[in-house]
Formats: sequence, structure tokens, C-alpha cells
Amino acid sequence: MDFTIISPKEVTEKLLGKESFFILDVRNKDAFSDWKIEGSRVEHLNVPYFDLIDGVDKIAGQVPKDQDVLVVCAKQGSSEMVAQHLVDAGFERVFALEGGMKAWSEFLHPVKIGNLKEGGSIYQFVRMGKGCLSYFIETDGEAIIVDPARTVDAYIDFAKERNVTIKHVVDTHLHADHISGARLLRERTGASYYLPPKDAEEVQFSHEPLIEGHDVSIGNTSMKVEPIYSPGHTIGSTSLIVDNHYLLTGDILFVESIGRPDLAGKAGDWAEDLRNTLHEKYKQISGDLIVLPAHFSSVSELGDQGQVQAKLSDVYKKNAGLNLDENEFRSAVSENLPPQPNAYQEIRQTNMGKITPDADRQSEMEIGPNRCAVHG
Repeated sequence: MDFTIISPKEVTEKLLGKESFFILDVRNKDAFSDWKIEGSRVEHLNVPYFDLIDGVDKIAGQVPKDQDVLVVCAKQGSSEMVAQHLVDAGFERVFALEGGMKAWSEFLHPVKIGNLKEGGSIYQFVRMGKGCLSYFIETDGEAIIVDPARTVDAYIDFAKERNVTIKHVVDTHLHADHISGARLLRERTGASYYLPPKDAEEVQFSHEPLIEGHDVSIGNTSMKVEPIYSPGHTIGSTSLIVDNHYLLTGDILFVESIGRPDLAGKAGDWAEDLRNTLHEKYKQISGDLIVLPAHFSSVSELGDQGQVQAKLSDVYKKNAGLNLDENEFRSAVSENLPPQPNAYQEIRQTNMGKITPDADRQSEMEIGPNRCAVHG
């Protein structure tokens, strides 16, 4: 008998199916405490690989024999050795994560959000291991991709499967927690790349300005993507109203939290912008719009298929960050904030085109959880 290699896609299906399974994470304790695979019916045990080189006798009593056991490491090799030790010790339902946490960080899970009024659909790409959300909006044979991840093959393959041309790529703001795939998508597909001009003052590449009042369209239908200037997370942050039904909020507003204004060192300056966007600008649009954010913070935000969405009026009722008075709000978004994303300054410089790290370094820069949110 041998252990089984399991892909990030298969692990995602287990999580969304609320299957019960046990994770033996053999990374070092700091890496585990910073970031791990989470699910509503997942149990964890963290024991560093070096403590298990000679076998698993010391932990055999802590690992269940009546559950699937998933062994996880950084890149796969260490988990395979420990998985084999478990099999040798008599465990029968043993799996090792293909590609390790590196692959888990990069995997994208597409889920359909809904149909557009005149034909076409909007899909959400859920980056399960990073908390990032990106969007594929298609109608009449053309598509717009919003806030794409670095691993662009998933979008290109998705477009080919649907015989759709990627026409435009949009970043709602200059990202600081992950490397944007927008420029790479432009290079590989010929798409136009839109970026808010106030976030693009230092970028080293050409782009189209994403400006309120200048809609972006695809195909020959009346479906439009309407930019709404909504500063606060960054000075250029721009939301998108799609088909008069969906509100893509970028990193300004999430389902259970709000954006943070400090990732460019501007917490004091941008806190008021953030409050104005959340309590004035967004209040002027319909509460029936469906909020589709650029991140999620917890698996509790995922629907049955993995989707993250909520009606704007419901978000205002339930999101604690939207129910703070002015002083509480300023304190929440400028003091006692969670740790900043790993390598966020280097990521910002990469997204500006100022530096070009190699693929391995880019992967290292992105490792870790979503840290763009402030929880009220």
C-alpha cells in the first residue's frame, strides 16, 4: 500500500464539500502559525519535518486512523517522506499535497456568480490559499478580467474553453499583497490594461486610465463596466459596477471586513477617504447591488460552491467595520492593525514595473494569508 498524491483542486473540493479530514503540517512552527489550510471540518497537527525523519512513532497516537490524513509541507518533497512513514506505520488513508503550500497558494478555483442581462456570465476565481478574488466577465465572445492573479494560465485556458477573447484587463488599484497578472495577460493576449491614474503615477509601463465616467465595454451588447472612484485603500482605488447588478469593490469593502489604508504608509491621510467612500459614495448607489470583493479573510465567507458575495444592503447591516462611529473607525483603520502582507513593498514595486523578480522569488513574496482587511 502507498500514499496518494492529491491536487489543490481535490483539496478544495473536500473543503467545499465540508468533508472531515486531518492535516499533518510538517513545515516549521512559524510558517504554520502564520498561514495554513483552513476549513470548517479540518483538524491540524503541526510537527516539523525534521522531528519526523526517523519515523512517526512519537505522533502516531495523535493522528486518527479513521479519517483521511493530508500531509502538507512547503513544496511536496518532505510531505511525501512523512506520508510514507505513516503508511509504513499502518495508516491507510494517507495523502500528500501536490506541490505543497506553494501550489496551494497559487491555485485558482473558478465559480459562476451569475448571468448577465443580455447574455454572458460573470465568474469569480477564488484563490483558496491566499484569499484573493478575481473576476472573468464575458459577453458576446469577449471578456474583461478584473484583479487577476500572477498565475494567468487559468484565465487563458478558461477563455479558450469558452471560445472567448480576453479584450480588457483591469486592476481596481495598485496591489500590495499579491503580484498582478495584468501585464502578463496583456503580453499574452493583446488585451488593453486599465489602471486607476492616481495609483499609476510611478508605474514604468503604458496603460489605459480607469476613470469614473469612462465605461469599459465588451462585445456588441449594452453590458457595461462602470468605474466608480472610491479611494481609501489606495488613493486611486476604483470600484466597478457591472451590468447594473454587481459591485466589484476591490480592497475597499469585503463581506465581513473593510479595507486598510496603510499599505503605502498613508493610514492617517487615507482613513478619511476610506470613510467617505464607505459612508457617502457607496450610500449613493443601490443597496441591491451584489458586492464582489477582491479578497476574503475567512472560510466562513465562502458559499457552497466557494463563491464570496453578499447584497450591499446586507453588508451594511452585518459588517462590523461599517457600524463604527467616526472615532472608532479612525482608530480601527490606523491603530493596532494586523501584520502587513509579506514583502508588500517589494510587491508594490513589482506591480509598478520598477523591479522584475524571477518566478521563484515572486512565489516567495506572495506566500502567506490575505492581510488587506480590517475587522471591526
